[in-house]
Amino acid sequence: MTGVLERPSVLLMAVSRPWFWPVSWVPAYLGTVLAERAWLPDRPDVPRAVVALLVLGPLVWGAVLAQNDLHDLRSDRANPRKASAPLVTGAVSVQRLRRWYFLFAGAALVSAGFVGPLFVLGVAGVLALGWAYSVPPLRLKTRPGWDVAVNAVVVGVVSPAAGWSITRAPWDFPWQFGVIGLLFAAALYVPTTVTDLAADSGAGDTTFAVRFGPRIGHRLGIALWGSALAVSLLCAWFDVLVPRSTIAAQLVMAPVLLIAYGILTVRPTITKLAVVSVLFGVPTVGFAAAYIG
Repeated sequence: MTGVLERPSVLLMAVSRPWFWPVSWVPAYLGTVLAERAWLPDRPDVPRAVVALLVLGPLVWGAVLAQNDLHDLRSDRANPRKASAPLVTGAVSVQRLRRWYFLFAGAALVSAGFVGPLFVLGVAGVLALGWAYSVPPLRLKTRPGWDVAVNAVVVGVVSPAAGWSITRAPWDFPWQFGVIGLLFAAALYVPTTVTDLAADSGAGDTTFAVRFGPRIGHRLGIALWGSALAVSLLCAWFDVLVPRSTIAAQLVMAPVLLIAYGILTVRPTITKLAVVSVLFGVPTVGFAAAYIG
């Protein structure tokens, strides 16, 4: 069994963390739904959509997380959640992981070329933000506010815009959806800084939670989450992007989602945040069905 776990293919998978892939896949898929007004892209667009999934899943996450692991080793060693990371266990050396970063990044850029030149620019931008987030001297992870903003922009704005750009021009991407995505993504990221508070504090990494503490993080998360729900309701009221037919459902679900978020993020864990995401998936599917209909 040990030999299997040490195979390069298994270690590459461990570095790219498959459980992170849906974080970009889901908003990218929603972007495709917005662009096509259909659950699936047209048949001629399917190959490009599949390649986009490969890029936005294992390749980009592999590059970003490899870069992150290289510069977070000190805090990762003190973080129970990272105990099985290949660099922490010694299954992968720093030199090898650095080579894998370039492998992931290069493959992401080359594969993105099949989707389109603007998609390549988007992937290059995400890789640049990943570098800025992890690597000194910028290391935005240790600049409170910037750590939240980088992740919110990538997940809430860039990912759905990437899905949209598979079949439509990126400059036609509806900005209202970007605002909603930005707020929801920020609200989901803030509690993750709390889950890693002890490890980051011990390593001297001044993240948002380290600087401001769990209480302010919780309050900000509720404010961001509530703002996203409010913007969605306003869009439905004015029948802009969000169909007006969803107002009744939103008025029922918005308080449920706000209360659930408030309770589950008091002492956040990855499991609790996964529950919040699943609950959020219910009105998201409803929105997509109404939008297509």
